[in-house]
Amino acid sequence: MKASVHILIGMVFMALAACSSQEIKQETKAAPAPGKSPAIIDDSAQGSGQNPPLIQAKGDKTLNLVRIMDGGACKNDYQGAKGAFLLYADPADIERIKSEKGPRIFSDFENKIQAFSTDALQEAINATNLAEDPFTLGADEAQEKLTKQLSNNFRNSVAGAINNFQQETTLTIDVVPFAPSFIFYQQGCAATQLEPEN
Repeated sequence: MKASVHILIGMVFMALAACSSQEIKQETKAAPAPGKSPAIIDDSAQGSGQNPPLIQAKGDKTLNLVRIMDGGACKNDYQGAKGAFLLYADPADIERIKSEKGPRIFSDFENKIQAFSTDALQEAINATNLAEDPFTLGADEAQEKLTKQLSNNFRNSVAGAINNFQQETTLTIDVVPFAPSFIFYQQGCAATQLEPEN
């Protein structure tokens, strides 16, 4: 009797697993091909928890998502934040620079982008009021307000560095905070909390 129950349970789990894998395959086939139309990043769309857009319009160019960078910083011993930042670049510029200077130049570019993005994040966190807001209606609203404030401060902080980088390298880029990834610390911020999770 026990053996037949175990066999029946095993069959149910296999059936459930088969159903869930079929669902995933169907969703994958139904997904539209990326690159058809430019998507402009909108904080309200990001707030819904969706995946980051694969492309973004910047001026008259369409940039592709080339990297997701993790970053975090403490404002003081108690307050800080961490999250993901999306790096977009013009694919035509990438191909042109590869043919002119070789692919190794991009490791230098990556180091520069990481350095100025880290500096901009620290400036943005220093400029953001991370104290608990007594006028918010709950944790979701508080998170939304902090995310919006930090995103705006980051964009302001990083704009000059992006312009300088583009003039120096002729590579059109954009670095954008990914709102759904933000985690804020208000009662203790340590370097160990800011390390990316594996």
